[in-house]
Amino acid sequence: MDALVSTEWLAGELGASDLRVVDATYFLPSDGKDAAAAYEAAHIPGAVFMDLAELADTSTDLPMMLPTPEKFASRMQSLGLGDGSRVVLYDSSPYRTSARAWFMLRTFGAHDVAILDGGFAKWQAEGRETASGKEQLRHRHFTVWADSKGVRTLDQMKANLDTGAEQVLDARSAARFSGEEPDPRPATHAGHIPGSKNLPVGELFKPDGSWKRGDALRATFEGAGIDLAKPLVTTCGSGITASVLAFGAHLLGNEAAVYDGSWSEWGADRSTPKAMGAA
Repeated sequence: MDALVSTEWLAGELGASDLRVVDATYFLPSDGKDAAAAYEAAHIPGAVFMDLAELADTSTDLPMMLPTPEKFASRMQSLGLGDGSRVVLYDSSPYRTSARAWFMLRTFGAHDVAILDGGFAKWQAEGRETASGKEQLRHRHFTVWADSKGVRTLDQMKANLDTGAEQVLDARSAARFSGEEPDPRPATHAGHIPGSKNLPVGELFKPDGSWKRGDALRATFEGAGIDLAKPLVTTCGSGITASVLAFGAHLLGNEAAVYDGSWSEWGADRSTPKAMGAA
């Protein structure tokens, strides 16, 4: 299974015994939308709803930090996602949140994970079948496991300021990155991590909402000053759209890491240096 699959491919695979389809839509509280209610109103037949808001570390004030491996495995088991499952993720969020689910699943040991190109919007636009209500869930075993090599911490990001070993790429808007626009979180400084580059996440997509591919996608990263042959860490506001950049890099063969705390951690920490202006 490719990392990015088409609606046509998924339609042909629906019903396969090892296939699990997951709606990973997430909205910010300020959006005033209910992702769970939207799922129950309409979803791809057989799809289960992964609640990203609930799949977070509740022991920290930082938003959307990775949960413990035990909590993640327990939630996956209850959704019927188990060892040996092929998982296809989709969303209907402007933040492309299926990429955050992809990052989490890979971090916690699932390997056969893909994202549906164009998401639920493309599925619906093509007039494909949808279902409503909740799906019947069957518990499956998901081994508790974690690999932190794709996750960066605050201390690692501070150390990288001195070594420059890894390129840092920020998915936020140009105005947020430059500091022209204040951060929406209280007591969080404006600006960006010194030395980081900026690639607003929307630039990875075509006008129809599908992913850029091949040379077009590569040119987007290179236009932001990134050498995809070198190590890369992605960041954003809270680790969600950073995961989108990481998925885009993955499509081009670069296994980028994600700074999980992102700007909500760095920008609120008084000990970290902040830069202003364009990259």
